[in-house]
This record gives sequence, C-alpha cells and structure tokens, in this order.
Amino acid sequence: MSRIGKLPISLPAGVTVTVHADNMVEVGGPLGSLKQQVNPDLQVQVGNGIVTVIRPTEQKRHRAMHGLYRSLIQNMVTGVSTGYVIKQELVGVGYKATAEGQVLELHLGFSHPFILQLPDEVSVEAVTERRANPIVTLKSIDKQLIGQVAAKIRSLRPPEPYKGKGVKFVNEELRRKSGKTAGS
Repeated sequence: MSRIGKLPISLPAGVTVTVHADNMVEVGGPLGSLKQQVNPDLQVQVGNGIVTVIRPTEQKRHRAMHGLYRSLIQNMVTGVSTGYVIKQELVGVGYKATAEGQVLELHLGFSHPFILQLPDEVSVEAVTERRANPIVTLKSIDKQLIGQVAAKIRSLRPPEPYKGKGVKFVNEELRRKSGKTAGS
C-alpha cells in the first residue's frame, strides 16, 4: 500500500473540503479556495475533520495516483490555511528588482531589464536594503503555481558556480568551484 496515500489528511480550523459529483475536490479556507480534479477511479472521503483517499485495486497506476492525489489535496489544505512563501536573492553587482502590483522588473546584468507579468494568484514584493542583495518574495496559496513562477525567475540568470552570481533561493547551498590556479 502507498505509504503516502494511506495517511489521512487532518483539516485545520476554518478549512472545508467538498467533493462534487464529477470527483472535483474543492478546498476552502481563510486565504481562499482551490479546486482539483481527481481521477474517477479514486474515491475521496471527508468526515470528522479528516480527508482520506481510497484506491480500488493494487494496480501500479492506482498505487501511483493514490499518493499523488493525496499529496495534491494536502498541498491545497496547507495553501488555503497558511499559504506558501518563496524568497529569492539576487546576487551580483548592479542587480536590482522592483515590483509594482503584478509586474516585476529585474535588472540582472544584461543590456535590458526583464519585465514579468505575474499571475493574479501570486503576490510579489521586492526589498532592497543598503549593502545587501535584493530579495524577491513570492506569496501564494497554490504551491504548483508559485514554484513555477520561482523557477521562471531563477531561469533568467541561474547562479554560476565560480562567484555565485545569479538568482538563488534564500538559504540555498550552492556547489562552488575553485578558479584557475597559478602554473608552476
């Protein structure tokens, strides 16, 4: 049996889960609501503040979907109750970030700035303090969407292994390489 799939999901206070007739699971909470279509082979049961996902057989595809949909529902419950936050740091001389509404403008050492229009579900904040690297903070209730936006921002200038310049996650450990050594 799937070790992840068989775990029950406990609902925090203020979070409701409803399963519609077409196996659409809707999770609502203090921060908003999310929907996820669940495979019709699986069954989602809600009762006494606990959500369980039940699979019909031991087929390999049913076992795989069992853990997947349980994790997706757990991520939705966490998102609508506490939300997700991703912080990214811009390391490099002259790197800047400014945010106005849903528009993020990044200066990453190229001849032109990158201007990103972010989805409405993701809120952005850019902070630049004196003598510190700019920090871009992303907040959302949708874990998949915020991860996708963060990966897009990082892909504009991934950190390089020699000096560590680029866009990196806060507290991320980078694998550094040593530079050239003098000849004999």
